[in-house]
Amino acid sequence: MSGSTFLKNSITSLALGSFDGVHKAHQELIKRADGVLVIEKGAVLTPGEFRCRFIQKPCFFYPLPTIKELDAKGFVERLKQDFPNLKKIVVGYDFAFGKDRRYTIEDLKKYFDGVVEVVEEIKQDGISIHSRFIKNFLKSGDIEKANRLLGRCYQIEGKKIKGQGLGSKELVPTVNVEVEKFLLPKEGVYLTLANGKKSVTFIGKRESVDGSFAIETHFLEEFESPYKVEICFIKYLRPNRKFSSLKELKRQIEKDIERAKKEFDENFNSDNFSYLCKCG
Repeated sequence: MSGSTFLKNSITSLALGSFDGVHKAHQELIKRADGVLVIEKGAVLTPGEFRCRFIQKPCFFYPLPTIKELDAKGFVERLKQDFPNLKKIVVGYDFAFGKDRRYTIEDLKKYFDGVVEVVEEIKQDGISIHSRFIKNFLKSGDIEKANRLLGRCYQIEGKKIKGQGLGSKELVPTVNVEVEKFLLPKEGVYLTLANGKKSVTFIGKRESVDGSFAIETHFLEEFESPYKVEICFIKYLRPNRKFSSLKELKRQIEKDIERAKKEFDENFNSDNFSYLCKCG
């Protein structure tokens, strides 16, 4: 587990959970504790320490293999050993732990001699705020619903890689991005911010060229050539499709760019950006 002994000794309350997405319901847990203990088990919305970007408190990690064999008593003893001044645990209403998630909040209360605070279900637009629903919205291209549950734009990051060179020669210049670990939204074209700059991003198979999968971003304003690219998704513009020629594809890309510029000009002022695109 990361974190200095001094820092762990200063913690009197902890929010527990996997915190994949660090969404609006997670934030309710986080604000009620001194620190956050992440039970790491294959996150795809905010993998690894990417979560810490959205948590403005000390973060600690328990990789799942290190604790999954513990029973409820053993888990609480581990907490008390690592955080000797712990007085309060904060969890969500559906928190479970241990092998096959067999232990419940009642087991925490049984073995922990401090306060166990439970945050009840939180909804947005009548939808329970839960990572699995956010994932479903992303997979279906409903970025705006996913963002409302997150309380910010969904964000991925990756490294710049060499592309075909076709964009700058035949179409429009793009930055090609290689992304690992993050869940990718539905294939298609999106209104995005890339490294804080207005942009249009394509995700999917290049049906009209070579059929290979790509993530490509076209910047709508000047930018410094990046090594790492951070992409915030704002709106789904259109599905991926195959075009009969490069000329037809270029014409559609130009339409996408014009639509994106119009969306930015008409619908996304600075106040909206400050709320939607908290990109770390």
